[in-house]
Amino acid sequence: FIIFLGTLMIDKEVKIHLPCPCGTSSNAFTVYEDGHGYCFRGGCEKYFKAEELTNMFDNVVENKSNNSELSFGIDGNQAIEDRKILATTCKKYNVSITKDVAHYYPYYDVDGKHVANKVRRAGKDFGWEGFSKSATLFGQQLFPKSSSKGITITEGELDALACYQLLGSRYPAVSVHSASVAYKNCKQNYTYLDSFSEIAICFDNDEAGQKASQQVAELFPNKAKIMKLDNGFKDACDYLIEGKDHEFKNIWFSAEKYTPAGIVAGNSLYQQLKNKKKPVCLPLPWDALQDLTYGIRCGEMWTITAGSGMGKTQVLRELAYHIQKTTEDNIGMIFLEDTLDDSARGVMSISANKPIHIPTVEISNDEWDNAYRDTLGKNRYFFFDSFGSNDVDTIVNTIRYLALGCDCKYILLDHISILVSDQQQGDERKALDEIATKLKTLTIELDIWLGMVSHSKRPTGKSHEEGGQTSLSELRGTAGIGQLSNMVLGLERDGQDDDPYKRNVTLIRVLKNRFSGLTGPSSYLHYDRETGRLSEIFPDMEEVEDFEEVKL
Repeated sequence: FIIFLGTLMIDKEVKIHLPCPCGTSSNAFTVYEDGHGYCFRGGCEKYFKAEELTNMFDNVVENKSNNSELSFGIDGNQAIEDRKILATTCKKYNVSITKDVAHYYPYYDVDGKHVANKVRRAGKDFGWEGFSKSATLFGQQLFPKSSSKGITITEGELDALACYQLLGSRYPAVSVHSASVAYKNCKQNYTYLDSFSEIAICFDNDEAGQKASQQVAELFPNKAKIMKLDNGFKDACDYLIEGKDHEFKNIWFSAEKYTPAGIVAGNSLYQQLKNKKKPVCLPLPWDALQDLTYGIRCGEMWTITAGSGMGKTQVLRELAYHIQKTTEDNIGMIFLEDTLDDSARGVMSISANKPIHIPTVEISNDEWDNAYRDTLGKNRYFFFDSFGSNDVDTIVNTIRYLALGCDCKYILLDHISILVSDQQQGDERKALDEIATKLKTLTIELDIWLGMVSHSKRPTGKSHEEGGQTSLSELRGTAGIGQLSNMVLGLERDGQDDDPYKRNVTLIRVLKNRFSGLTGPSSYLHYDRETGRLSEIFPDMEEVEDFEEVKL
């Protein structure tokens, strides 16, 4: 059973019967030759235009073939002679052919299970059988991650076969499902493709193919190479048919890495600047800090610094929950000093208004379930599960994946200092400069907001843990973090004060503000041990210096 994209392979009189898209019948829905459909089941009797059914084809096919086995061409792995593709190449990819010259291109899921076939009959009539939505790239199951220095992505299955053969059957070649979904396919298989050092993109030499090439290349800016086919050839198959193996190899080996254009003449910016929209600022949960910063903006990197045990992680948790409640965007959580359970419970505690990680805190099953549904159950938090990791490249790749693969617009990193705490070469300053540069580049490239923690050096005077004032010069290891950050916030709290109320009050000091230039003391936050929450308080400004008689 196959539905072919664009046309239905049925005769003029006999119609094809399918489950109704409304889900109320098993075979009462009829699709006619012109592509429209009608359900004859009583109580349904719905009519669908041909264009409405186009977007339903995949679901209909997958529902229909749920309990059926996938077929293969009965004549096995023959050569595709009109394309000069050898039988050995077809056998490698398990492509089979029937007596009526139908090609079966098998697709597999991430676990290597055969889940779908793309079927091609005479001309360019393509169709699917099986579960195409769970399929990876064509041929992906043949080449493990990092199995070669380079991999080639083509626009079609035949081109993948041709490319593999043209390159001496030595280098991995895979294909997207089609040009229209190329970006989506590569994004879904990002970690697999990113495991290769070089990614050659060999899409069709037409408008659709070149547009898709640019989109895919932007996913892998430091690895992608767009092949520029010439001599009037449209795709890899053309080179194979004409016996131009040598020319194709030269193009493949000489392709330059994709680099986006970055030089713009100032006199061309009039309309862009004139019509530029005001930056979108997400308001912060604390008014005094909002007054100085004007909120959070994507494309910026913020750094929070303080001494040990000053509540930096708690500030990040409050921000994460605030982002969840005030936006529809996903949130990435990279807490390198916490276990996955601690990170997850920390978020739930904010919703529950109870520090549920404390053994003495009692929480009912209903309260626990409600906190889970309100946070993690929303499927908007994504955690990095690697306690104590200090691999810089891993963290950089993780942030990229969270942004591109999980659609996270806001990412929290706690903390950058741990990434170099075990530097083998001992050059902590240089390492932190390098990391800060990479992270800042990511925020701009991916248009995300990155909020990260950086430990501070011990001050020469009063310690931060005893309420000493923070400064940019005390950022641990390097001035690079302060220079590259759009915003730097210092946390100050006297954790040794005799008054239990005062030792739970933190001042947020704006040390750097690239957006507005406004700096200085901002919000005072009180930590409530009963609720585990931070709330803003407003002490009398005449009493702030000595912080006496602070009241909510």
